[in-house]
Amino acid sequence: MWADIDRARKQTRDSSVVMQKAYLDFEKGEQASDGFRGELVFSGSTEPTFQRGFQNVGREEGELRANLQWQGEAWAMGIAPAAIADPQDSKEFRVDGSYIAATAGNWVLGAGAIERWWGPGWQSSMILSNNARPIPAVWLDRKTSLAPETDWLSWIGPWRLNVFLGQLEEERVVSDAKLLGMRLTFSPFERLEIGLSRTIMFGGEGRPGGLSTVWDAFIGKDNAEEGDASEDDASNQIATIDARYGFALGGQAMGVYAQMMGEDEAGYLPSRKSWLFGVDWTTQLLQSDQQWFLEFTNTLAEDLLGDPKPDYAYDHFNYSTGYQYYGRSLGSTFDSDAEAVSFGLFNFMTDGSELSAALTYANLNKDGGNRVVQPDDEVYYNVPDGDQKVAIANLGYGNQLFGGWLDVNLQLTDKNIELLGGKKDRWSLSAAWKYRF
Repeated sequence: MWADIDRARKQTRDSSVVMQKAYLDFEKGEQASDGFRGELVFSGSTEPTFQRGFQNVGREEGELRANLQWQGEAWAMGIAPAAIADPQDSKEFRVDGSYIAATAGNWVLGAGAIERWWGPGWQSSMILSNNARPIPAVWLDRKTSLAPETDWLSWIGPWRLNVFLGQLEEERVVSDAKLLGMRLTFSPFERLEIGLSRTIMFGGEGRPGGLSTVWDAFIGKDNAEEGDASEDDASNQIATIDARYGFALGGQAMGVYAQMMGEDEAGYLPSRKSWLFGVDWTTQLLQSDQQWFLEFTNTLAEDLLGDPKPDYAYDHFNYSTGYQYYGRSLGSTFDSDAEAVSFGLFNFMTDGSELSAALTYANLNKDGGNRVVQPDDEVYYNVPDGDQKVAIANLGYGNQLFGGWLDVNLQLTDKNIELLGGKKDRWSLSAAWKYRF
């Protein structure tokens, strides 16, 4: 929501993010004003990359997309038709990014297929990231994060709630399953933000999907033992707790963050836990602004604080296609049973151009097993096949070109990554050119 971004931007006093604030001012002028606006995007890649971070690198070998939007005082809508060359899910035409939304007081009700990134990480999010295509959904979102006015709730500070109900694809073991997502964030102290998130996969062909099913899942009443394929375990649930604290470090800024994911519930809290930890900081070197991050991800349940439970995170014995959407994990880009550490940099130069670099060392699918069932041969499953240790380097550059914006990205690996969909090349070069009108 632009109202929240604008409020936070005005409160930021750090001199280390001058160029980032200038970028947000520019984007606000481009995207937050009433009226019509349009965008054309041409993108191509030698091969879609396996690893995706907060940066939006193309998922396909070729794409031509238009994005036409209109915004009024209380309504906004957009249509984003796209033609895809050699799609990894056999869908040559898409409308990802299309939506319609309306405000009512301090709430926004919408429908469409928009991306969500739930969590503080730069390289990954345990519960929802932009790794997979956006899911068509209806949603309710708080427009501005205001603190409660009542004395007994004022300690929460500014808070925001987002709820959506999405429709998953037909090409699953349980086709046309639903995904219910909820996220509450609040800031009890300045520079501290806490997030509570939950997703519930339920319904679909041959599975219960009524209001009673959702309620039982919400209160944790439907957790059954593995092997019981009855209606006693009618949903696949994931919950996360995350926090980020930022602080001044001289004339610069620094932050520490963590995200814990649970696959089950015990005592009304997530259990069978996986973890993400990170730290980020800013510098000003060579007349440029830098944003650095160091991030650790472990998606092998109970690997850090208990007895490891492989083939557990993101998996479910009824919804055996897993926590996937058209072959890509909805959560961590590394998928389940992985351990990875990433070190990255974003460099913002005075002429407006940008450089990025990241190096990741990952142990993918640590136990070597796999529970993801592939029901459709026409979908490329970006799921690691067997235990693999791999180093991944990412380089990116962005600058103005021909009145638009050009992004070029290169991903290199020290060995081929074996996925259920096939073997990846050791390098991938992609480019995307965006023109606004």
